[in-house]
Amino acid sequence: MSRPYVLLKVATSIDGYIDDTSPNRLYLSNAADFDRVDQVRAECDAILIGAGTLRADNPRLLIKSEARRAARAARGETEHLLKVTITGSGKLDPDLRFWHTGDKKLVYTTDAGAARLRQQLGGLADIVTLGSSIDFGALLDDLGEHGVRKLLVEGGTVIHTAFLSAGLADEIQMAITPLVIGDAAAPRFLNPASYPGAPHRRMRLVGTEQLGDTVLLRYAPKEESDEPPGHAWRP
Repeated sequence: MSRPYVLLKVATSIDGYIDDTSPNRLYLSNAADFDRVDQVRAECDAILIGAGTLRADNPRLLIKSEARRAARAARGETEHLLKVTITGSGKLDPDLRFWHTGDKKLVYTTDAGAARLRQQLGGLADIVTLGSSIDFGALLDDLGEHGVRKLLVEGGTVIHTAFLSAGLADEIQMAITPLVIGDAAAPRFLNPASYPGAPHRRMRLVGTEQLGDTVLLRYAPKEESDEPPGHAWRP
């Protein structure tokens, strides 16, 4: 069984910051982009979020459109996606909305985390241990065994960094909204890491779309652009 196609989804400000999870949370996407994301979810088999974002944001990760859910059911698919999370420690609250909405749930963890999760979650999710540490390649292999052909990764920063630095992302969908955050403590899409070919390898741009005042950029991280690099600006 082949690994799933991996799509990283993110919304950023002009100065490169992503949605935060504070009480006064600033949502960067607009209504048109939220609807686009709902359509993207409906076209995938599974949706993945890291444990840190799961704890902070407490999302449901559902397909909101009744028509899209009905279309999935008509194709013989589950109305909602397989929901996936990753945790090394296994410290996840069983009261999170993630466990109590939608369809099946799957948790990837370590040997140590698995013992804790079995006690905490009971039958709320299937638990898969990846050994002493999280191996993202092994995770994708197992998702392929579960029949997942297309995986939507919605964050957070640690998870996006892990997939991209390991060369496991097939597509990035980045929605840029016309806001400047200006807060050095605000989270970013990626952490510093050793990325394949960086900083000279240019990703291939495969599409752009205007969504109201937001622009969507789609990149293929595994495919290098034929466009020659421009001259570096020097102050």
